[in-house]
Amino acid sequence: MRYEPIAPEFFIRNRENLRGRLKPNSMVILHANDIYPTNADGTMPFKQNSDLFYLTGVDQEETVLVLMPNAHDPKEREILFVKETSEHMAIWEGEKLTKEQAIAVTGIERIEWSHTFDGFLHRMVPQVEHIYLATNEHLRASIVVETCNARFIKQCQNRYPLHRYERLAPLMHRLRMIKDQEELKMIQRACDITEAGFRRLLEFIKPGVGEWEIEAELVHEFVRRGSRGFAYPPIIGTGKNACVLHYVENDKVCQDGDMILLDVAAEYAGWASDLTRTVPANGKFTKRQRQVYDAVLSVFRGANDILRPGNTLIEYQKQVIELMERELVNLGLFTAKEAKEQGPEKLLVKKYFMHGTSHHMGLDVHDVAPPHEPFAEGMVFTIEPGIYIREEAMGIRIENDLVIGKDGNFDLMGNIPIEAEEIEALMRK
Repeated sequence: MRYEPIAPEFFIRNRENLRGRLKPNSMVILHANDIYPTNADGTMPFKQNSDLFYLTGVDQEETVLVLMPNAHDPKEREILFVKETSEHMAIWEGEKLTKEQAIAVTGIERIEWSHTFDGFLHRMVPQVEHIYLATNEHLRASIVVETCNARFIKQCQNRYPLHRYERLAPLMHRLRMIKDQEELKMIQRACDITEAGFRRLLEFIKPGVGEWEIEAELVHEFVRRGSRGFAYPPIIGTGKNACVLHYVENDKVCQDGDMILLDVAAEYAGWASDLTRTVPANGKFTKRQRQVYDAVLSVFRGANDILRPGNTLIEYQKQVIELMERELVNLGLFTAKEAKEQGPEKLLVKKYFMHGTSHHMGLDVHDVAPPHEPFAEGMVFTIEPGIYIREEAMGIRIENDLVIGKDGNFDLMGNIPIEAEEIEALMRK
């Protein structure tokens, strides 16, 4: 198998934790994502709804989870509906889960076929008062395509207008923000695969290679080690392209003297990792490149010191901005006098460092969590400061993934080369 099996006890725990947060006499209904079309008869690769995967481990379309903890019949307290397999489907698409396989993956004892869901729904809904439904409430979500869950909300409310509808998202955000040991194991595996890809690149990169060739080397290394590939669209920006935060074309040739920004990382079993390194195309930092690189690394380490339990994302970002301001003054990008006069918005700093320093990470690269929640043990965050000097055609960012701990953070990417000297030494091999 591509992935090591995930113990069903993980998903059983997750459902039990969710049940403890529901109002009495409630029902949860959660649908799988759709398979989205491209053009003609093409489709995009299937990506499961993260909440559904977190609660079941099922990575298959046309899946529906129903939880009804107070149901009179114990057999109706957990029901999973899965797509019925057939010989025709096995030939054209591959076999879907059997009922026995679905039980083994999820720990749910009652499995039904998806085409029976409507009949069950009409019989079960009158037994409950509250219905929890799923919406995407990520603060940065831009939703232009209607999801399966969004369609179902309209259908359900139209069919049963007098029930009390509840938001599932806040409960799932709170559950998912603290990572289980099983999750940390999977994220660590994704980070280890990412490390292998990055080390491969250090021996491959040289002037004249294409950004797309670097991407190809990573795909090869990631997939051969059990990943499906990138956890997000890879950013491989050489020279001025490194100053474009979401540069994904990856179609330019690396020139001698350029710095190459690599925001590239693998997934594993559905969990993400998120790495950024910036390396010299010719294997040797210039004096100026090294100054900027060391400044970013200094902010990275300072951020790690304050990414601690009890701090908040807003206060943390303000503190990182102060660290960055000192480094930018030392680099001569503006003077200490100009820094003092720039005002509370810190526009001079934001000219060179315009994005956030950290985000939650897990099943989603930008993972979910309640807004303004203080940092706590067991959360997984990135740390990713950067300095982007467009007038010098140079952008440098450094990023690792860390678990917040009681006495200190654990760097899941602590084995990945980060010091300039180590990068240069590995690129000389």
